[in-house]
Amino acid sequence: MRRHRQAKIVATLGPSSNDRQTIQALFEAGADVFRFNFSHGSHADHMARYRIVRAVERESGRPIAVLADLQGPKLRIGQFEQGKVTLNKGQDFTLDRDTRPGDKQRVCLPHPELFDVITAGQALLLDDGKVRLQVEYSDGQRIRTRVMNDGVLSDRKGVNVPDAVLPIPALTDKDKRDLDFALDMGADWIALSFVQRPEDVHEARAIIGTRAGVLSKLEKPAALDRLDAIVQASDAIMVARGDLGVELPPERVPGTQKKILRTCRQHGRPIVIATQMLESMISSPVPTRAEVSDVAGAIYDGSDAVMLSAESANGAYPLQAVAMMDRVIAEVERDPLYRNLLDAQNEAPQANRADAICSALRDVAGIVGATTTVTYTSSGHTSLRAARERPMAPILSITPQLATARRLALVWGVHSTISEQIHNEQEMVSAACQTALKEGFAKAGDQIAITAGMPFGQPGSTNLLRLAEVWA
Repeated sequence: MRRHRQAKIVATLGPSSNDRQTIQALFEAGADVFRFNFSHGSHADHMARYRIVRAVERESGRPIAVLADLQGPKLRIGQFEQGKVTLNKGQDFTLDRDTRPGDKQRVCLPHPELFDVITAGQALLLDDGKVRLQVEYSDGQRIRTRVMNDGVLSDRKGVNVPDAVLPIPALTDKDKRDLDFALDMGADWIALSFVQRPEDVHEARAIIGTRAGVLSKLEKPAALDRLDAIVQASDAIMVARGDLGVELPPERVPGTQKKILRTCRQHGRPIVIATQMLESMISSPVPTRAEVSDVAGAIYDGSDAVMLSAESANGAYPLQAVAMMDRVIAEVERDPLYRNLLDAQNEAPQANRADAICSALRDVAGIVGATTTVTYTSSGHTSLRAARERPMAPILSITPQLATARRLALVWGVHSTISEQIHNEQEMVSAACQTALKEGFAKAGDQIAITAGMPFGQPGSTNLLRLAEVWA
């Protein structure tokens, strides 16, 4: 099933998308990657959905990526005697280590590691920023604050600390259990929540190895201070605008998103834009015009993928949400301005063979009017570098590795296919032409541009560029 667009769609599975018929319909409507949210659901729930996804994949013959999204270290306050309290602007309110139920004056903060890093002058945001506290004093046992706005606070609400790098592990005990399960299940991508520093990525990489790609979710301002290092340490990036939009002033989020996009494009890392993209479609069959503009803006900026969360997981219109996103992407990509913007954002190739070949591939394909660019890859590296160049012609990626083909389903412009290992240049050209015909990317007499690495099957050896005419 060829997609007639370049950017990809990530759809989250949940109660509204739990059965074979719905998952199949989501795929046919345009979902390229299915996200499994480990903040919700049991391992048995995830395994049942995984088996359905793989059945859909086998039936369609198109590789589908599975993204396992770990919950991460979510910070929460304790409980209140009455379940909730009303706080008034200007009053004092204390967070402490006392595990007794809280009241209007205090509540437990069951995260002892925070008491040593929170200092006077910092802000604490509770319940997704609905209640804002200003820290006046902290002595390692209690944090005394001033309430900055009227609000209601109830049990176990989240805590955000935008002004500090928190001394908390990137992987909680729950995350480690979920990670082991996700890897055994066969997830293609692992999403790490609340990444603050490259060391968080290295910690996960030590466990994951090469079994899955590592996708870092940028949700905290602290991550922006080490953005380049985090992007380089990761295989992909997600701009998770939920928590990021809580910890940053809302007016800074669009510019921050563009900065992260530019950095990912520079380093050739796929990027996913997520959170509240078509949120009104949780309960409405049509989105707002602002939401459509948000999706379109992410595509104009060159994003690899856009993501649906609750819209497809527990909304009333999951199929309509995917179909709407598919139509918006296709419409943007038909706009001549889209190509102009992509070309204007093009980054200079790095000084290595893979970038030199893939940069030339883009230019050569444009000059001769190639209908497709064909990349032979074992690890996926060649296809990733080709995608970084955003060529005019679609990228037909050919690999003998099913895991590689699935992982590339997240990447801009890449149509992944599986083939047997090739052994020489003649086999390469023949397989490229036949696959381009079979997949609908070319017809007899068309020119295609092919890149690969020699010796064949050796990862990271991209060094060959070849033009060929397709024959029937």
